[in-house]
Amino acid sequence: MYKLPFFTEQDPDAVMAFMKSHEFVTLIGYDGQQSVATQIPVLLLEREGQLYLRGHVMRQTDHHKAIVHDPEVLVLFQGAHCYVSSSWHTEKQGATWNYQTVHVRGTCNLLSEEETMCILTELTKKYETEQERPLYTDQLPENYMTTHVKAIAGIELLVKDVYPIFKLSQNRDDESYQNIVKHLLASVDPDAHKVAREM
Repeated sequence: MYKLPFFTEQDPDAVMAFMKSHEFVTLIGYDGQQSVATQIPVLLLEREGQLYLRGHVMRQTDHHKAIVHDPEVLVLFQGAHCYVSSSWHTEKQGATWNYQTVHVRGTCNLLSEEETMCILTELTKKYETEQERPLYTDQLPENYMTTHVKAIAGIELLVKDVYPIFKLSQNRDDESYQNIVKHLLASVDPDAHKVAREM
């Protein structure tokens, strides 16, 4: 895989922290005729020195059929992004875009109904805990869960490759770098503020 100079993040702890804070991902597969994509929340799991992603997709949809056809998938963890004007550089250079993303490639394994139910329970617990009146899966009618889980396919992805791109003007001179941060903080774009804080 081609690596971008300057922008490939080398700190595995920083990469993992980024992934854990951006767990609503884009899942991309291939059904034999075309690429397909969907957005899903995932759980990160480390087991016996391997990293796994766990989530679920709806059955009999294009992304489910693509996983059945070819379990090799690409997952994108996407953070804040923003435009960087050429006028913010000390030298005349083209405009660009600053962003953070992690590309993950791996093999998807379709899970049983019981394992899928565990994923639903884990995801619900993770995101309901902070609600004012949390409602967990074990509080839902049993027939609701047993009926609806049949329409869902749990997936576990064995991560084979992680490619982090943290493009944050690392290749600019100090004056340009500080000028970019200043302009981003002055922007009305919330993403620009997030990028500036990362810089």
